[in-house]
Amino acid sequence: MTSPSKMYYPSKETGRIFDFLWQNSTSLDLPSQICIENVRFSTGSEQIYYPVPFKVTETLAALKGTEGALAAAFADLRFGRGCGSREVRINLERATLFGFQALVTKVNGHGRTDPEVNGHLKGELDTDIHAAQSNPYRRLAASMYQTKNENEFFHLHGSLNPTPTLNMIGLDGYSDDLTEYEDIRRAIESQVQKFDAAELETLNGSVKHAGLTVYTHEEFKNTPHGRANVHQPWWKCSRLPGNTPPTRFPVTKTQRILEGVKVLELTCVIAGPVIGRILAEYGADVVRITCPSVPDVPFFQVDGNMGKRTVDIDLKTTTGRRQFEDLLADADVLIDGYRPGVLERLGYGPATVAKIAESRGKGIIYVDENCFGHEGEWRDRPGWQQIADCLTGFARSYGEFLGRSEPIVSPLPIADYGAGCMGAIVALTGLYNRARYGGSYHGKVSLMQFNLLLFAVGQYPEPVKNQLRKALPSAFFEVQYSDSVDRSSRLAVAMMQERFPHLFVPPSTSPEEAHTETWYSRHFNGEVEVVRPVADVDGVDNSFLRGSRPNGADSVTSWENRFG
Repeated sequence: MTSPSKMYYPSKETGRIFDFLWQNSTSLDLPSQICIENVRFSTGSEQIYYPVPFKVTETLAALKGTEGALAAAFADLRFGRGCGSREVRINLERATLFGFQALVTKVNGHGRTDPEVNGHLKGELDTDIHAAQSNPYRRLAASMYQTKNENEFFHLHGSLNPTPTLNMIGLDGYSDDLTEYEDIRRAIESQVQKFDAAELETLNGSVKHAGLTVYTHEEFKNTPHGRANVHQPWWKCSRLPGNTPPTRFPVTKTQRILEGVKVLELTCVIAGPVIGRILAEYGADVVRITCPSVPDVPFFQVDGNMGKRTVDIDLKTTTGRRQFEDLLADADVLIDGYRPGVLERLGYGPATVAKIAESRGKGIIYVDENCFGHEGEWRDRPGWQQIADCLTGFARSYGEFLGRSEPIVSPLPIADYGAGCMGAIVALTGLYNRARYGGSYHGKVSLMQFNLLLFAVGQYPEPVKNQLRKALPSAFFEVQYSDSVDRSSRLAVAMMQERFPHLFVPPSTSPEEAHTETWYSRHFNGEVEVVRPVADVDGVDNSFLRGSRPNGADSVTSWENRFG
């Protein structure tokens, strides 16, 4: 929509949110030496792109501005130049696409919803090993349903293996008789409606899956977990125990600020891989480690693995632990996006990794990304974007925005990308501090905290929300609370493609106007089109070193092994 005349301007609001973040710079552990005066936000047209009541583009752009300011300071530290001498430019249109970039990605012109794309996804049957994505019945074990109580909802989430979730409500893990979407949805909801939310919480806890009761924002704030977190900073980057000297930069002939920085990424699906993807944009050598027995979403690897090398290592085997520890011995950053506590139990938690770093005389940055945050009684629960929406009140607020009495989860994976950008911010903060002061650092980010940031900056004014609603296609008001995010995201992307074609200009048509770029990937056997890096920093080469590949494509045994 075009912003109401002289009422609301996204670029101006982005600047306000950016200033708001830096007013909280001390609690956010942002380095005091960072210069923010030369951060610029631009837009081709003052339009609101997301069909939601929250300021998503503006908040993502402000976070990208923070990321860019850190990148500029890192460049000053590494290459020289005075503080504030580098302009940082953030384009709101590209920041918009960043918030759902995996859904914009294409292989040989085919997007996520095109059946033809499956032929390019090497190892699809291996990574969707429990048919959580490909089987419609099992896919709908990750949706919201009404309980036996009026206006009470519970979001089931079978994660990447829906069988325990389906079994806990009395259904078989597989059902050959249920193939039609509406039949599946009714069958699952009829079982959910045998329980109230408290009973479902108990059942869900017994199988340790990611389901959750749906809260309003006020209800969330009044839970013990909400009270423990609502006043917490939106991210943290604190120093870990141990003393190591400031880290020297290797000699480089490029302007890649993270050239020579070695990153181990242990993540899945979206938020965690986004952190590594951003660090790869700045030149870091990122190795994503996965295990062939652990499922993942095949298509999301196309975007999430840009710029990385990928290797399968089983950390539960002697050989796997030795391979991992050989890489860990010289790693600068470790990204932990697994279920809370998994790496700790395997012996690779923050304290242990910091001890390894101290013994070698070089600090390490441990980036810890999860759903529920790092404080409160639910901090160890697993979760996803939909769960963060239901936890914080986003889903209830979105339902209200659509004029509904029931909650609706976000049609796009906004919290994933917001948390991913926050993860890159804490990684850059830790690396900057390590270079200046030495030591190891622990960065903490979560999907929940990004949603709380959206609440903190406020929803659009009512006149703007009214205009947004009027511009929505009628199909948006027909979305049901139990519809999967697959269905609502297709609707949202299609609407944006129709109304805002300037966001989706193909690079083959106009490279200057396009917000995407193409890379040939021999692993995916075709041209991969992805969203370009968002931050543009003077004197900084912010671009990928290599194209994408599926999980486990490389045989990395040491950092010296380099592949295309």
